[in-house]
Formats: sequence, structure tokens, C-alpha cells
Amino acid sequence: MSLNSQDINRAREALQTIPPDIDRDTWVRVGMGAHAAGLTLDDFDAWSAGAGNYNARVVRDVWRSIKPNKGIGPGTLYQMAAEHGWRIGGASRPPRVKPPARPPKPVRSDMSADAVWARCEPATAEHPYVRSKAAQGVPLDGLRVVPEGDPLVIAGQSMAGALVVPLLRPDGSISSLQCVTVGETAERLRAADKTTKLSLPGHSQEGWFTVGDMVPGGDVFVCEGIGTAWACWRATGEPAVVCFGWGRVRVVSQALRQQDAAARLVLCPDVGKEAEAFKIAREVRARVAAMPDGWEQNADVGDFALQEGADALAELLAGAKPPEQRFKLLGSSDLKALPPMVWRIREVLPAEGLAAVYGPSRSGKSFLLLDAACAIAEGRDWFGHRVKAAPVVYVALEGQAGFRVRVRAWEQANGRALPERLRLVLEPFKLVEASDVRDLAAAILELGPGSVTILDTLNRAAPGLDENASADMGCMIQAAAALQRLIGGLVVLVHHTGKDPSKGLRGHSSLIGALDGSLEVARDGERRTWISDKVKEGPDGKVHAFRLETVNLGFDEDGEPISSCVVQADTSAEEIKRVKLPQGGNQRIVYQALGPMFRASLKFGQAGAPSYRPCLELEAAITAAAAHMTCASDRRLERSREAITGLVSRGVMGHRDGWIWLV
Repeated sequence: MSLNSQDINRAREALQTIPPDIDRDTWVRVGMGAHAAGLTLDDFDAWSAGAGNYNARVVRDVWRSIKPNKGIGPGTLYQMAAEHGWRIGGASRPPRVKPPARPPKPVRSDMSADAVWARCEPATAEHPYVRSKAAQGVPLDGLRVVPEGDPLVIAGQSMAGALVVPLLRPDGSISSLQCVTVGETAERLRAADKTTKLSLPGHSQEGWFTVGDMVPGGDVFVCEGIGTAWACWRATGEPAVVCFGWGRVRVVSQALRQQDAAARLVLCPDVGKEAEAFKIAREVRARVAAMPDGWEQNADVGDFALQEGADALAELLAGAKPPEQRFKLLGSSDLKALPPMVWRIREVLPAEGLAAVYGPSRSGKSFLLLDAACAIAEGRDWFGHRVKAAPVVYVALEGQAGFRVRVRAWEQANGRALPERLRLVLEPFKLVEASDVRDLAAAILELGPGSVTILDTLNRAAPGLDENASADMGCMIQAAAALQRLIGGLVVLVHHTGKDPSKGLRGHSSLIGALDGSLEVARDGERRTWISDKVKEGPDGKVHAFRLETVNLGFDEDGEPISSCVVQADTSAEEIKRVKLPQGGNQRIVYQALGPMFRASLKFGQAGAPSYRPCLELEAAITAAAAHMTCASDRRLERSREAITGLVSRGVMGHRDGWIWLV
């Protein structure tokens, strides 16, 4: 049976409901149920660490001894959790009230942490555990030994002669004691390495023990046990914190970070616990000193020091690595190593991302885009820009009937069939319908990777949504981005300008911010231009003139002529001069406002202007344009004058002796 993350989380919640301070047989049954439910050793160890008699090595030995299909399944875990108030779904209920089988035994006064600690003797370098770890010379201040004949018994075994490590709260008080036994006692407890660590029953596990002295902002090694802490201290001379089991590393690291925000914490996990260590390190801003490859499960830096020496361990600890962060902070060398910009139409449209082509109605957007689509499909230059070939899908959502005629016109004008890699979609498509996006992407991917998809128009692709509303525009952008991620290429949105063309794209301003490129198409009488309005990683503001040439296609069944148009670049020198366009919102307002006045003017060739150029009096033009300004009324004349001055300086208009004209 495979388990999903929901099953695992449910089992983990159930486990945490059961108190870990239970008798050994029940504790083992909980472990078997947790094992059957798909939980890991780390889950079981973290839960067991809350018990007063927690022993990390015993936890591991019991977990490894559990065999599946031995009569205890996940139901045992859930049943025991239910008795303590857990129920499926995560909601808790009051636990069943039943008389305790045995009232909890209070801690005898002579068995309290303070009482036992007071009876103990100072530790020396001759203690068997110190010798077993080759830890001569380590600071033993704060460690003691249970004297011979002492009545302390844990798990049925005398602790006489055990090394005692105190768990110290931040205020210095003792919360519990860990007794480290070696030799005969450990052998009786069946510890694999003849060493076992037992905590005082009935005591909390609050706090930690530190080998060496911590200084603000200094290095601190975070270890499971005293042996690994000694190894780190001997190798570096820096303090090391004993957490008393892996299950307490997270809470101790959090407390250390809260205590000293500048400390350089280094976690030292056993082999097999590196993944969890990096998770904790990400939470507390720590590094991880992982063991080299090839060491057996649960080997630690203490084992490494015994085999390789203190100098080798110092090098290992110095190479502690930070966890991979979600946000990468890039420097100069990182930026230089980034791949270069990949263009579909060089310095016009990128190969990947979101783009828009926009302009007023009847400006020629669709004709221009059909021509661009053919150029991309064929991989030929377009308006002097280099093109990298790719499949193109043109989704025509308005004027579908006219596309058949437009394609005929293009083929007749160019003397060849429509490119094979260009395909059209004339069926209805809703950008905000996930199924439509998914199905369209599947069809597009059949043409190959890196395609260009044109949605003409955005308004028709998102019926019923208000493009002026932030939320609705956000839905359109997210849907377009989802389509782009699926096809891995470029999605081009065809859109309109609003009532005021100088304000650019119609609708909420979040659209322009989401784009990687945009082209503005403009029309002034018969003169048409497109300008690179936004070019990611490239120069914007380049203006290109084009014209629509009529192509006659014969007659229909009623004898009426059939015609359409094709795009032709207008490269005449005079036209290139004329297609200089304004920059900035106010210049565009003035340019649009004065256009009809120039066309209606009967004053030609004034003050040295070309004889065929209509002219306007400067002051009259300033006053007329000011009426269209959107700023405060007392600033409109000033802004109008500044805008006309800017148009003259850019060469869009000529000026002399109080007269202006279009260049």
C-alpha cells in the first residue's frame, strides 16, 4: 500500500497526541504502529525525546528491530491516539475519562535532579567514557560521576560510576541529568558499542549542556551527544552544545538563535540525518557539517575524529555548508555566468515570456502580426531585425472570416504558400478556462518546443472579465503565464489602447508590468508605424514605418471584387524622418491633440517650413493642447509648452518665429 503525504501527516498528528512517558511495552507498540503507518525513525525519535528516560540509542535499536506484518498495524497507533483525544481530520475531542491503571509516581526527593547532582563527584579524565572517546584534555568542568554505592537506578540498572551530564536551562538551573554508562552496565542494557545514555525519569528535557565558553557572535557547534561535542571542541577550540538526542536539535537551535542572533551555528548531524539538518539550518540560519560519503549509518563527527584525527575534523567543520536558500543573492561573477538573452525577433521580442502588441482599432495590428508570424515561422529577417525560426500558432478570436482572405493575400503577394510551421486556430478559446489552456497547450506542443502563440485579442480571450479591475486583470495575467509555462515559449497578447492613446495599453496597469516585451502600433492618416515600446534586455523606442498594400483576389460569386491587404515596410528616407514619435505621456497628448489641427490648417510653409507642410501658430497650439492635459488646471499651459518644446528638440516638430510644423 502506498502512502501519500496526507496519510503521513495524519499518522504524525496521531503520534504526537500520545504522551511519550509510558511504560516500555506500550512505547514499543506505539513504535510498531508508527512504523506500519509509514513514519520514520526521525518521527519516532523526536516524539520519544519528550520522555524523561529518553535514550537515543535505545530508540534507534528498537526501531531497527521492528519487522513489518507482525500483527500490529497503523490501527494500533490510531486507536491509542484516540484514547488520548485524537480523531481523524485533525480535530481533537475530550479524551475518554477512565481511572488510571496506576497513579503516576512522584519523583522521590532523593532522586530529583538537584539531589542526585549534589551526591555526585567531579568527573576526571580517567573516567572510562572519557578514555573511550580519546577526549583527554577536554574541559570536564560541569560534569560529574555517580559515586559507587549510590542508590540511583534507571531502567532497572544501577547508575553507579556513570558520567553525569546536566541539562541546564538558560538561567543555569538543572532540568534533568543524563547518565552515560560504559562497560558492564551498558552491556547488560545491550548497547551495541557498550555505551548507553539514560535520562532521569520524570524530569523534563529542557535545556542543553555546553562544552567550552560561548561568546556573542562566535562559532557554536550543535551536537547530539557529549562525545561529538568534545570532538568539535578539541578540533577547533570553539564551544559545542549537547542537545541530548537528535529529537531536540531543532528546539535547542531555535533557542540558541533567539539567545544570540549573530552566532554562527553549525549543526553536526549523524550520517542519515543530513536532510533534516538542512531543514533546521534553513529555519535558524545555520550551517551543516555533514559527514563525508562512505561512512556507515549513524556515524558522527566523533567517529570521524577518532579515525582521521582532530586536524581533519577541523577542516571538515570549517567546510560547513549553508542550506540552499529560496532566494539566491547573486554577485558579479554569478551575473556573468547567467545565459545571454535569447531573442525570437532580435531586440523586439524575446524567445520566452509574455509580450503584447497593442494599438487603436484599424491601426493594422492583425496584418502586422500575421506578417511577423510568417517571418518567425520561416526564420527570415523582419523589418531589418534578425529572426530565429520557431513554430507559430495564431489564435484568431475576432475577424475569423477575414483571415482566410488575409492568408490568400499574403500568399499571392509573396508568391508562396503560408509557412508550414504557422498554424491558425479559429475556434473559440477562453484564456481563463483551465481546460482550454491545457488543451491548447497540448495541441501547440505537437508542433515542437519554443513556439510563439498569438492571442488576438486579449479581450475576446477573456470574455466577461473587467480589464480595468485589478483582480480580473490579475486572472488574465496568471492564465497567460500558465499557458506560457506549459508551452515553454512566447505568448503574445493582442490588445487595444484606450480612449486616450497616449496612456498606452488599455486596462489595469499591472499588465504592462507583467510583460517581457511590447510593441505599439500607431496610425496617423495613412501613415502607420510600430515602435518597440518595451524591450527586456534591449533598447526600446525604435520606430518602424509600414503601409498596407491592397491585394486584389478576384471576384466572389456575386461578381463583387475580393481584396485584402499585406504589410510592406516603408523605408523611404523622408518617411523615416516623419515617423519620429513623441516620448512621455504629455508629449503624446500634445501630439494626438494637434494632429487634427495640422491636417485642417491652411497655413503652409510658414517661417521657413517646407512649402507642403501645414503650420500652426505656437501660442495657439499651446493653448489648444493645454485643454487636453490631465494635470491641475493651473499647470496645463506650462505642461503643454514643455511638451511642445520636447517634441521640437526630438525633431518631431519644427519651430521658427512663432510657427510649428510636423517634420
